[in-house]
Amino acid sequence: MKVSQMSTRTVEVNELKVGKFVVIDGAPCKILKISTAKTGKHGSAKARIEGIGILDNQKRTMVLPTDAKVEAPIIDKRAAQVLAFIGDNVQIMDLETYETFELPKPSADELEGKELSIGGEVEYIEVMGQRKITRVK
Repeated sequence: MKVSQMSTRTVEVNELKVGKFVVIDGAPCKILKISTAKTGKHGSAKARIEGIGILDNQKRTMVLPTDAKVEAPIIDKRAAQVLAFIGDNVQIMDLETYETFELPKPSADELEGKELSIGGEVEYIEVMGQRKITRVK
């Protein structure tokens, strides 16, 4: 499996916005909420960032100074074709590189009611060396 070396980039906390992505506790997360506390007598303003994992749907939170640097994941969206169903996995082929691999079959609510079918196209993301099917085309 070819994984790019540049899977994250560094950004300042005060550049983050709701809907963007950040790494919290080593997991790539979509930012749900950002709240800032004013500067106190001793120290700088703090930002509380709440996010949900894009690979595991776990909620995570972190509190950092607003001028701190954090990692933001680089997300690669790609298209693939479904080749086969193998147990709870789906074998897919990337439409650009023709690489074939297996991914866990997403639940019906993750695919917004659309069905996976052999020969059908899906969109998947590759982030921090991991892959996940995100939608059926």
